[in-house]
Amino acid sequence: MQADYFAFVASAYGISAFAIAGLFAWVFFDARTQRRALKELEARGIRRRSEARTSRDAPEAAR
Repeated sequence: MQADYFAFVASAYGISAFAIAGLFAWVFFDARTQRRALKELEARGIRRRSEARTSRDAPEAAR
């Protein structure tokens, strides 16, 4: 009886493994693309908002 379900179970595991591998690849390549875009922005002088401001970067009204 269990042999009857082997193809179904094997295909379910195969499809799941394929989907997880696809998601892993997508996240890996997207992270690489985002890091590249961030480096380009920083090279143009655009900084992150989360980066701590120094006193020379603060606007005059805040001093």
